[in-house]
Amino acid sequence: MDEKELIYSAELIVDDVADGLPDATPARLSHFDAAGRACMVDVSAKLETRREAVAAAFVELSEAVLAALPQNPKGNPLEVARFAGMQAAKQTSSLIPMCHPLALSFVDVQARVVEGGVAIEATAATVAGTGVEMEAMVAASIAALTVYDMTKALDKGIRIRDVVLLRKSGGKSGEYRRELL
Repeated sequence: MDEKELIYSAELIVDDVADGLPDATPARLSHFDAAGRACMVDVSAKLETRREAVAAAFVELSEAVLAALPQNPKGNPLEVARFAGMQAAKQTSSLIPMCHPLALSFVDVQARVVEGGVAIEATAATVAGTGVEMEAMVAASIAALTVYDMTKALDKGIRIRDVVLLRKSGGKSGEYRRELL
């Protein structure tokens, strides 16, 4: 793929159109300047509005690991994962170079045992000139990694999958809601 095709492919992935479909004429990626160098987006002219995002992750666990969750000698993996996810959301700008530091007004992470593993849902909210999608995604990802860390002694084949943005609201691009299959 040449550079133009790579940029177009990336734009399809990060497209923020509410219906989730790519634009007919793709815009350029926002975190690159005219010379193609990575840069932080200047959000100083954006209106501060309430923004909220919800992300999810799934930790695929064997039946044996699921059965052992309540007896984990390290503590309750679901509670530790919740706290790790909340802490991670607050550290997003330290982990993702072009993310703006945000004063989060709310973070919540829920982890629950479901068939085949642990479903994680993370919510982040703020009043700012930029969104909180990355904070929600980081919270869900780190919560999933924490479940892995606390259960890996029982099974090295644990899979973390389906880290996705479920919905977002606020800001110029408005509402987004992932269509569930």
